[in-house]
Amino acid sequence: MTLLRLATRQSALALWQTEHVATRLRAAHPGLTVELVPMTTRGDRIIDRPLADIGGKGLFLKELEVAMLEGRADAAVHSLKDVPMELDGPFTLAAMLERADPFDAFVSVRFSDIDALPKGARVGTSSLRRQAQLRARRPDLVVADLRGNVNTRLAKLESGEYDAIILACAGLERLGLSRYIRHRLEAPGWLPAVAQGAIAVECRDNDALTQSLLSVLDHDKTRTCVEAERAMNRRLHGSCHVPVAAYATLDGGILSLEGLVGSATTGHCVRAHAVGKAADPEGLGRLVAAELLLQGADAMLGLSK
Repeated sequence: MTLLRLATRQSALALWQTEHVATRLRAAHPGLTVELVPMTTRGDRIIDRPLADIGGKGLFLKELEVAMLEGRADAAVHSLKDVPMELDGPFTLAAMLERADPFDAFVSVRFSDIDALPKGARVGTSSLRRQAQLRARRPDLVVADLRGNVNTRLAKLESGEYDAIILACAGLERLGLSRYIRHRLEAPGWLPAVAQGAIAVECRDNDALTQSLLSVLDHDKTRTCVEAERAMNRRLHGSCHVPVAAYATLDGGILSLEGLVGSATTGHCVRAHAVGKAADPEGLGRLVAAELLLQGADAMLGLSK
């Protein structure tokens, strides 16, 4: 019997995603036993401060990576948007599953979309990317920090702490909460986080058996698109400390990438778009990053001297 242990965060969404991976693996490999290894990460425990203040999205990975290094888990399942552009240590992203809805959702009890909000309405989001785009579109709104899992955020909205909140469509849909989506914030008018909507499975780069088992889940089109987005972000040294957004699409052999860098405090945003060959997502990502830097993104990102 072959046993595969999947490390996962303990949130409802993380557990759904990991069970989804486990189900797919069991179907692809009859006789394979897949077990979940739920864990609480530092990013889950500290919810009273913005992620940017406590070390960034990588906080959601560290404990899971330690479990793999210590032999307590064989692989780890992540929301790809939470995975740093450069992996620490001997790890690889062995599978990127087909991307779900990549866009953000406007969620409100009383209002239909951002434009329907009254002046001074309170909108909750912990994402600097979302804050920058909100302020660019509606500088009159009060944008307030919002942490916690999906159900915690929805409860705060329904209790009246916020007039609206911004969440990922994919997370709501995976949890059976798509009824909360009042309006989808779609590209090109509103750009999602890099790799939003995609699930990735990480394992040790010297574990050939696990990589082989996971390879059946890899979705070529998704990997091409998110590699372009991640290449752009890598060139910009992007993290949750800075508002960076990107969205790539693939049509035949033509890859298209839209990128944005903004200021969460002023709402000033710069944008760039380019097309390239599907065979070179890295090159396209770097090209869009270069265009953004030419427009002054370096000052926003703190890269200028």
